[in-house]
Amino acid sequence: QVRLVESGGGLVQPGGSLRLSCAASGTIFTIDAMGWYRQAPGKQRELVAQITSGDSTNYEDSVKGRFTISRDAAKNTAYLQMNSLKPEDTAVYYCKAVLRTTAWSTRRDYWGQGTQVTVSS
Repeated sequence: QVRLVESGGGLVQPGGSLRLSCAASGTIFTIDAMGWYRQAPGKQRELVAQITSGDSTNYEDSVKGRFTISRDAAKNTAYLQMNSLKPEDTAVYYCKAVLRTTAWSTRRDYWGQGTQVTVSS
């Protein structure tokens, strides 16, 4: 079994910062990538940032220069440092891990339960 647990969400004023964490646990052979997605009310879920096992990263255009994704491979944990937050960043943020549970298994996506980020004065 694999479990992803997010933390770090909350209420912050515009211009403020938050740091999200996503810890993967359970039967994990290798993690190929971890990413953060978000879904605002009435909108589709969108990719915010992703980091691969080789530390390649990509970001959604609106967060470039403000958000930074990183990982601690030893802890199977990904982080999202969010600076200069704007009201339009308000959403539920979900963590996704693309991983294999054994050497012979195929890669699968696993999702966390989500954490609310609200940017408001």
